[in-house]
Amino acid sequence: MNENLLQFIWRFQYFNKLNLFTVQGDPVEVIHPGTLNTNQGPDFSNAKVKIGRTLWAGTVELHIKTSDWLKHGHSRDDNYKNVILHVVYEDDVTGNNLPVLELSGLIPGILIRRYNSLMMSQRFIACEGLIHKVDRLIISSWKDRLVAERLHRKATLIDDYLSRNKQHWEESFWWLLARNFGTKTNAETFEAIAKSISVKLLARHKTNLIQLEAILLGQAGLLNRAKYQDKYVLLLDKEYNFLKIKYKLRPVVFPIHFLRMRPGNFPTIRLAQLAALIHNSAHLFSRIVEEPELAVVKKWFEVAPNDFWNYHYTLIDDPKFLKKAIGEDMVNNLIINTVVPMLFAYGNKHHKGDTKEKALQWLEAVGAEKNSITRGFQQLGVLNKNAYDSQALVELKAQYCSLRKCLNCAIGNAVIKNK
Repeated sequence: MNENLLQFIWRFQYFNKLNLFTVQGDPVEVIHPGTLNTNQGPDFSNAKVKIGRTLWAGTVELHIKTSDWLKHGHSRDDNYKNVILHVVYEDDVTGNNLPVLELSGLIPGILIRRYNSLMMSQRFIACEGLIHKVDRLIISSWKDRLVAERLHRKATLIDDYLSRNKQHWEESFWWLLARNFGTKTNAETFEAIAKSISVKLLARHKTNLIQLEAILLGQAGLLNRAKYQDKYVLLLDKEYNFLKIKYKLRPVVFPIHFLRMRPGNFPTIRLAQLAALIHNSAHLFSRIVEEPELAVVKKWFEVAPNDFWNYHYTLIDDPKFLKKAIGEDMVNNLIINTVVPMLFAYGNKHHKGDTKEKALQWLEAVGAEKNSITRGFQQLGVLNKNAYDSQALVELKAQYCSLRKCLNCAIGNAVIKNK
């Protein structure tokens, strides 16, 4: 037994409530267990409990043992003066002045065994052997909650951007866009590159693709790594050195990685594609906010870099010809991780329900993500039919399953309750 489980049991009243008595011998009737308090003070607030003939309203504190009350110093804390009932798993103190309700012996043993089994599990998810028994409606409703939580969590990053750039939505979009172009491996570096170059500066050179490539590659520190002989690379280097002096640019100090990466994801290719996107668009986020059709937005992202990159993956290789246009998978990735979170955050910030709804609809319209997490859930029979499902499953695994927060999960609750 631990306090998290005890709170769960009290919150949902998963114990035998017939003929309840305090350890002092007074009959107890729980009218309302109260609301779980996540801040300082007693565990539950606004509770209503009838003890003897008196109806009490106030707070409830939970402990594994009664003696924990003194160990935690609650008797000297004014926050606990309104406690009407002390709920414990085991009463180990005699002569209590505060009414104490002991739950040991009232909790179904199978509930505790199920919880312990989940906590000890080493499987992909703790409830792997039982999730197939959970009602599909519970899983579907929980997915809705998970997607909302994920988007609100991503909105925290966007809020941080906005606080740093004086509420500039286009600038924030540029930062997040660059971060996601860097994929997981180079996300921090690409974000740093974006923050080192304002959208205002990029707009000045929007019509010149070579200068855009030179700025991005130069800020990444990629134009001074070797003695290049290719005329195009030498031109990029020349342009960057000129612009670097003109705008007092400083290359980012973050490392950039190529190892264990598919050539199509090389940072050189992604930076060239990012330059092409800037070259082909203006005020992109404003246009996305106004555009009702996802298909149109996808077309905006389907750009190709300068022809040089059709023959190169880096600045020094020379493989066979292969077009390096942004592919469907990358476009979908940008919709999922950049467009949708930005739209949702914008709608939330400006109280535009239709914008938030558009973000959710677009998430449903994008194909399902395929990764180790979604494949793991699919093998257990959990649907993954679109990106909405995928994002819910990724959130579930990262924020609940991997952290063993089964008590905070609707699916975990259903498994423990066996419903």
